[in-house]
Amino acid sequence: MKRKTRVGLVTSGGDCQGLNAAIRGVGKALFQYVDNIEIFGMYDGYRGLIENDYKFMEPKDFSGIIAQGGTILGTSRQPFIPGKAIVDKEGKDVMPAMLDTYNRLNLDCLVVLGGNGTQKSAKLLHDAGMNVITLPKTIDNDIYGTDETFGFQSAADIATNVIDYIHTTALAHSRIFLVEVMGRDAGWLTLTAGIAGGADVILIPEIPYDIEKVAETIERRKKKGRTFSIVAVAEGAVSKDDKVLSEEERRRRKDANPYSTISYRIADELEKITGQEARVTVPGHYQRGGPACPYDRVLATRFGTAAARMIMEQKYGCMVGIQGGNIVHVPLEEAASRTKFLPVDHPLIQTARDAGTGFGD
Repeated sequence: MKRKTRVGLVTSGGDCQGLNAAIRGVGKALFQYVDNIEIFGMYDGYRGLIENDYKFMEPKDFSGIIAQGGTILGTSRQPFIPGKAIVDKEGKDVMPAMLDTYNRLNLDCLVVLGGNGTQKSAKLLHDAGMNVITLPKTIDNDIYGTDETFGFQSAADIATNVIDYIHTTALAHSRIFLVEVMGRDAGWLTLTAGIAGGADVILIPEIPYDIEKVAETIERRKKKGRTFSIVAVAEGAVSKDDKVLSEEERRRRKDANPYSTISYRIADELEKITGQEARVTVPGHYQRGGPACPYDRVLATRFGTAAARMIMEQKYGCMVGIQGGNIVHVPLEEAASRTKFLPVDHPLIQTARDAGTGFGD
């Protein structure tokens, strides 16, 4: 009798749209093409692997979930020391427990769905001797080695929708409105939503802003009879003054200021400079909730089925990615090596500038 193929599934880190579509893609393809397949879904991310807590998954578990938000397996953020160890909250190395579950279940492969941090921790699993394949999920679109990540387009749709709706109230009250978009380190999401929503100013981490330049853009609009302005702000936006500070100095300044997020600080500064009323909208986790958009459902399905084919080919130690519209296999050491920041000479930035959008520089 042919030996059974055993696969573990893990969704790790913050949730986003498309996780269930990707899970479905993996399961549907494996049950279709692989005889004697067994799939184990680890509950709550790496916790399930650490605590041997899992679900034996049947074909019916992969049906009816493509449009469902969140993850049917649950997720969590697992601390890790980059390049060294995956640890618990007390700093204890949990790799032995993870290896124990992997070996006890006699897994042939672990498919891990996650963002930047997960690529790094999955590399540690691979280095420890596990066969690992990863899928790139994040609304930030900042994973190196892939043009796109699933979850990004859905979040861009939501953030754009927020900006669209803010336009009417901003116009009605002749206010400056700041919409804070997720993106701590990279500005892909803010730039995309800002262009699509017609923001007048876009502030992203890669281009430090000068508050006086932001105010100048708003004043120019007022002179043209535009009584309101929309500013799309990445949560990781940084001023030119703060950019030159060390990380420790920046952290101290942040802890000392009275603002809950960067947008409230910018709004206060703009009110003082322009004399115009400013308001802030922070959609927050709303941006990564709900069902995936059709584009992300297709992309996640492509990634999931590609992972299944990699399992059949025994091609491990790689992340599934997409480059130029084609599925690629990116070595984990490459995917985990760096963050994909938005290049300041990216064509989309020039597109925004050509449309009259300011970047505060």
